[in-house]
Amino acid sequence: MSRTRRAPAPPGALGVAAEPAALLTYLTDLQAWLDARRADLDRLDTAARQSGADGVTADVVLALTLWQAVRTRADELVEVWDSGRADAVARERMSQLVWGRLGGDPATSLLSLVDAARLCDAQADQLAARLSFDPHAADVTARFRALAAGVVRAEDAARATATTEDDDAVARLRDRLARLKADAARGADVTGPLGALENEVARTERDLIVATARSRSLARDRERAVALRAALADRAPVIQQVADRCRREIADPPRLAVPDVTRLGDVPREPDRLATYVTRLGAVERAMERAEDAYTAPLRERAELRYRVKNLMTKAQGNGRAASSTVKAGEDEAREALDATPCDLTLARHFTEQLETLVRDLPEGHR
Repeated sequence: MSRTRRAPAPPGALGVAAEPAALLTYLTDLQAWLDARRADLDRLDTAARQSGADGVTADVVLALTLWQAVRTRADELVEVWDSGRADAVARERMSQLVWGRLGGDPATSLLSLVDAARLCDAQADQLAARLSFDPHAADVTARFRALAAGVVRAEDAARATATTEDDDAVARLRDRLARLKADAARGADVTGPLGALENEVARTERDLIVATARSRSLARDRERAVALRAALADRAPVIQQVADRCRREIADPPRLAVPDVTRLGDVPREPDRLATYVTRLGAVERAMERAEDAYTAPLRERAELRYRVKNLMTKAQGNGRAASSTVKAGEDEAREALDATPCDLTLARHFTEQLETLVRDLPEGHR
């Protein structure tokens, strides 16, 4: 298995601004890892093309895709870091870049930078084992050490999935490793079984990293769905009150129903059902926004017309038109229309525009 340095452990957590010193160390170590891993992958790529081994090309492409995804995200981190001038908000943004989804290429869209780097390590290990390209391949003791480290990483990944089957699979790998060590201690040739186990450990670690990323992504999606559902459930009664008021106070009100998000049921846990649920949740949110806009608009217009009438009469006081019986009658008509229940907005709008004409300044010589 490859002896290249492993991806560095990231500082902080999602939504938490890491300390500047920790971020600087991480960026430095990440850059060193990127350089070393790329050199390693280039050698593996050359060996794969020279060997003509079946099924290796796709694995090389995946490893390089993962590396490039990490490279791109690392460049974004460096830009936000701004040579150490990043403030608390920028450092929180950096945590989002480290722990959030990479997006983009389907092979990496669900992974975080952390997951992609670890998966790149695991993929390189698997390639090195399949190609027997590791310069230390003849050193059985070193290979056992690398295998043990791979099993430990797989155990850590299995714990993150919280699935008994994953724990059992890693336990079987550890048992196989123990048996191989015992066979090697007796002097048996373990070269073949050791290579097979290296391949299996790397594959298991890779699969567990992907499973963990998907599980984490699903958990975040469900948390967001639960929060949105709760927010919509709290919002519905407020919109309903506005709708009831509009129906009481405005003539010819809108005829939209306020959606009831509770009819969707509880937020599911299964990925496929959750995706469908989130789509329906979005439709409910849009329907609520339409209902809120529809019922708020007439009430807002009535308030604006009242304010407009007030301003027009202030103008009339200033230019002397307020004493005119015609203006007084126009004001009364506008206020009666606006104060009527229900209020006919078309009529109120007409009388307000009429009042605007009545309060205009008279021509010179007629004031």
